Amino acid sequence: MSIGPRLRARLADGSRPGSLGHRARSRRAAKLAATFPGLAGMHVLDLGGEPPFWRGFAVRPASVTVLNLLEFPPSEGWLETVVGDACDPPPAITGRRFDLVVSNSVIEHVGGHHRRQRFADVVRRSAGRHWVQTPYRYFPVEPHWVFPGMQFLPLRARAEVTRRWPLSPGRADNLPEAIANAASVELLSLTEMRSYFPESSFWYEKAAGLIKSVTAIS
Repeated sequence: MSIGPRLRARLADGSRPGSLGHRARSRRAAKLAATFPGLAGMHVLDLGGEPPFWRGFAVRPASVTVLNLLEFPPSEGWLETVVGDACDPPPAITGRRFDLVVSNSVIEHVGGHHRRQRFADVVRRSAGRHWVQTPYRYFPVEPHWVFPGMQFLPLRARAEVTRRWPLSPGRADNLPEAIANAASVELLSLTEMRSYFPESSFWYEKAAGLIKSVTAIS
């Protein structure tokens, strides 16, 4: 493994114990468990998450339904996986009511204001309580590519970062693909999060005294 992927793994890999990403994920998981002390008895809908998060979680909810565009291995008792769009869920989701909706670092990927609003509407319709976390737009380092100030660059410049920056999670083969990758992330401000979740309280995760991520909690 070259120095770029090794350094990225140490900085941003949330599944690698000891990495900065893993420590941040562990802090958020602890906060989630503390915020909902009755989690063990709850039926949870995870919008855009992945089963490994819940398999390794300190508290096992009564049930977890993971909705994701990707297909995962078959469901297993308490943990169910459903393929679908978090902004337009399939009947397997819309016909049910959950105790809690959880979403970590997803809303910035759904694509534009109108789809973010639909995502927020799905959160509210699906459960009376929610935890929706997203990286903060004005933290100085863009978290997906670990590049300082990338979120403030023009799209073409961001596309070039995705192609050339050694800490990129993957390299596009051509410019159109690079542009699509760069455009797939739209980091949110506090104003935007408050507009999508006006009834929520907010928890701010900080690094070096600066807000790193924002979580809407209800």
